Amino acid sequence: MGSRIVATGRAVPRTALTNKDLERYMDTSDQWIRSRTGIGSRYAMRQGESLADIATDASRTALERAGVKPGALDAIIVGTVSSEYAFPSLACQIQKGLGISSMPAFDVAAACSGFVYALQVADAQMRAGDFKRVLVVGADALSTMVDWSDRRTAVLFGDGAGACVMVTEAGNRGVLSSLLRSAGEHWNLLSLRSTGIRATIDSEVRRCADDAIQMKGPELFKIAVKRMEEISRLVAARAGVKLEEIDLFVPHQANLRIMSAVAERLGLPPGKVFTNIDRYGNTSAASVPIALDEALEQGRIHDGNIVMLNACGGGLTWGANLIRW
Repeated sequence: MGSRIVATGRAVPRTALTNKDLERYMDTSDQWIRSRTGIGSRYAMRQGESLADIATDASRTALERAGVKPGALDAIIVGTVSSEYAFPSLACQIQKGLGISSMPAFDVAAACSGFVYALQVADAQMRAGDFKRVLVVGADALSTMVDWSDRRTAVLFGDGAGACVMVTEAGNRGVLSSLLRSAGEHWNLLSLRSTGIRATIDSEVRRCADDAIQMKGPELFKIAVKRMEEISRLVAARAGVKLEEIDLFVPHQANLRIMSAVAERLGLPPGKVFTNIDRYGNTSAASVPIALDEALEQGRIHDGNIVMLNACGGGLTWGANLIRW
């Protein structure tokens, strides 16, 4: 008995910030951002907005589309590093928002790889017979964790949440295989100290630069491309699937150049690669489920299609899920 995604949903903050908007806050330009990242705009949290509310909205959409009542769930697993609280988990906050009592609800902290990690955890526990219906969520608000005067990082991140409902099902559809990896020796390529304040773009108080997201872009770029290619090949081989049989590649939306480089190395043409980074930026753990939801909405995925989910994030962490729709 395996697991299958039966519905997805997404939600974002109310405010979309274009590259032109950011010119008011830092020394940057639309051309500079687009040429280096492929990003044109992103959704950013404002004062008074809650990531828990946004994640709950995405979850509610996925549940409604699946025709599953919140109370019928067996577990909630959330990939995030952005909960407003050290505890309780964001999963527990979503549980409250959905009005569910007495069930497992927990977070998986793998930065931008969070959703891919959470999906694998759900699949493993469903195969073990522990759960039959699981809500898996990826949600982050890294725009609240940047130094808004640092154009190298502040322009990259957007906020949002994506969710999916998974059910156990016999047959050859669903999750075919998953692989997760990490390399702690590279922790300092992308990191965030747990101290400091949250600072939305409209807040008067600013986060200390030392307590904002720290990133070594060039080094991270090289490792991300190599690892995302490697894990894609491994997870496909594990499932007995040839790379040319993949119908759609849905990678973490970190940087357009990273995604293009990985796809080229895998021999996947642009038509098989889904991107929406131009409108969302890097939403960390939310990027893969948001992209997956949009791909389904746009009719890019059909029954029987083979879909590869892939991500790399702080840790360093990386992983992939191969799914037959």
